[in-house]
Amino acid sequence: MDRTPSPVPAPAPGGPGWMRPLGPTGLTVSAVCAGGGPLGSMPRLFGYDVAAGQAVETVLALLDSDIRFLDTSNGYSDGQSERRIGAALAAYRERHGALPQDLVVATKVDPRDGDYSADRVRRSVDESRERLGLDHLPLVHLHDPENFPFEEMAAPGGAVDALVALRDAGEVGSIGLAGGPVPEMRRYLDLGVFDVLLVHNRWTLVDRSAGSLVAAAAERGMGVLNAAVYGGGILAQQTPSDRPSARTYGYRPAPPETLEAVDALRALCARHGTALGTAALQFSLRDPRVASTIVGVSRPERVRQTLDACRTPLPEDFWAEAETLVPPAQAWLDPVG
Repeated sequence: MDRTPSPVPAPAPGGPGWMRPLGPTGLTVSAVCAGGGPLGSMPRLFGYDVAAGQAVETVLALLDSDIRFLDTSNGYSDGQSERRIGAALAAYRERHGALPQDLVVATKVDPRDGDYSADRVRRSVDESRERLGLDHLPLVHLHDPENFPFEEMAAPGGAVDALVALRDAGEVGSIGLAGGPVPEMRRYLDLGVFDVLLVHNRWTLVDRSAGSLVAAAAERGMGVLNAAVYGGGILAQQTPSDRPSARTYGYRPAPPETLEAVDALRALCARHGTALGTAALQFSLRDPRVASTIVGVSRPERVRQTLDACRTPLPEDFWAEAETLVPPAQAWLDPVG
């Protein structure tokens, strides 16, 4: 298991440590980032629909909260997430005259119809800028490059080069790497061109696959973002259920060791009078290397619930016992550590 620095107390919304620098980007972000995947409505992935009006109201609630960081992607629901966020940003401007000065909106470039060329990267940025209604994108990630040959993506004149050129020309602010499988992400990280690393599902209460990757990014001085800390939903369910997400982790069937660990963690939380989702969120918030933890939101009330989970105190003996329940490495999504 990867050695990590000593954890720190989870920051309270609006309190000391809530706003923090994002690596070398010059950006300051809140400890929690609102993930925009559900806002576009992806029922096959998340198990529920989200109406356009609900998505807009959710973003407006976020803009009035202590969460100052939004994350989306060009490819979420074929651009619907960006369109809905853009509609909310426009509504907020109309009501208040301007967006909050400390708001950071990040997005990701995505392929289309199998095309992940340099031209596609540039078009993806243009599409995102138009949908969001933002003249400047402060942070743009290369999204899920593991689905394409590394040799093509990293070749001179390829997708990576295009994103670097956009940053160097000032057309976008900073650039990040956002993906899943750790071995492939390490190849891109070792290119040494990215400012930020975004991992998902692989640094959680029950999966430590990204341990070495997070450590390498931190050693390079990169900003680190941790997403999908609920593992697709299983770590947000306070009681066992028959929902499909109750038997999956990272959007795939969970191995028995993971299911056993989740049950044990749920029992541990019950003994301490807290929710499993609260522990899953605070696990990430306590890691001093993680600048912001990305949590998907789809309803206005979810904003308050997330912030309340940040404020809930959990004693050190809780965390000590939770560490004894981590499944063995062979149960992780990428058992490379």
